Amino acid sequence: MKDRLSEFRKILKKGQAALITDELSIRYLCGVPFTDGLLLITNERAFILTDSRYIEAVGKGAADGFKTVLMSGSQTELIKKLLSGSGVSSIGYEEGSLSCLRKRIYTEKLSEYRFFPLEDRLSEMRSVKDDTEKENIVKAQRIAEAAFDFILGFITPEVTEAEVALELEYRMKKYGAEGIAFETIAVSGKNSSMPHGIPGRQKLGTGFLTMDFGAKYGGYCSDMTRTVCLGKPDDEMKKVYETVLKAQTNALEHIKAGMKCSEADALARDIITEAGYGKCFGHSLGHGVGLYIHEPVNLSPRSGSVLQAGNIVTVEPGIYLEGRFGVRIEDMVCVTEEGCENLTQADKSLIVL
Repeated sequence: MKDRLSEFRKILKKGQAALITDELSIRYLCGVPFTDGLLLITNERAFILTDSRYIEAVGKGAADGFKTVLMSGSQTELIKKLLSGSGVSSIGYEEGSLSCLRKRIYTEKLSEYRFFPLEDRLSEMRSVKDDTEKENIVKAQRIAEAAFDFILGFITPEVTEAEVALELEYRMKKYGAEGIAFETIAVSGKNSSMPHGIPGRQKLGTGFLTMDFGAKYGGYCSDMTRTVCLGKPDDEMKKVYETVLKAQTNALEHIKAGMKCSEADALARDIITEAGYGKCFGHSLGHGVGLYIHEPVNLSPRSGSVLQAGNIVTVEPGIYLEGRFGVRIEDMVCVTEEGCENLTQADKSLIVL
């Protein structure tokens, strides 16, 4: 596992410190999950501030380089004490996780320091996965695939969307997931034209069923989508499915490090557009996956980012015919210098039940 603390310190200039307040950012840097506390990092020292509920567990599990400090009394006074004599004059913070109220308290109580946003520098650091992160994501994916294998024997026209979603979540936890990566999507028939539809109480009946789901393992997420058909698909349904699969296959064959994310998106989008369904593919081709289900980078037509070796991203083209049906197929890949390694093993042929 890479030395994340040393990597993060490269973000800081002389005289700068950082307050890390996002729960998952904290876990990423210090290696321990807990829900009440923060990290205070300078160029020389790193502190984990937490209360009595977590102090023992954090102290035992924290990565090298961190000192655990009991947080009692005034948090801002403790921060002042820890920074005393350090030469720190400015403090970086995470804009996305620090509330307006908490920022105001910090700036008022710690007025001797200048506060500045860390912007996307930490999320950019997280976007390149080390071997341990990749292993956890793969384990999460294998759990999700085992749940998918089970659900194929569970599905009948009489089962409801909500029952499919619930059974997938139960199976993932039964097979070893510590939780679900996001709220499971299971939408059928006309509802399958809604990419992020909410599973309802209606029975599946016949037609397409799209399932988008993922497990968590070691804190890391997996993400996959499969579309199956209950009953015999008609010619247009087959055409749409084959077009989505062709678009995804083309992207999987050509994605590699050094490619612009917009170019990766075009690998799939151009095929869908040429087939006459360009207006029916409204979302981006994919996104990064890690401790968060959506992380940089974003494989969208507007993205100026460039893929790097070690990025783990989804490749999930789709076609959605409003009020009729939709198809999405999603795999996760690890980007390499030569191409990409597909981390997903589940069948992608059109499964007819």
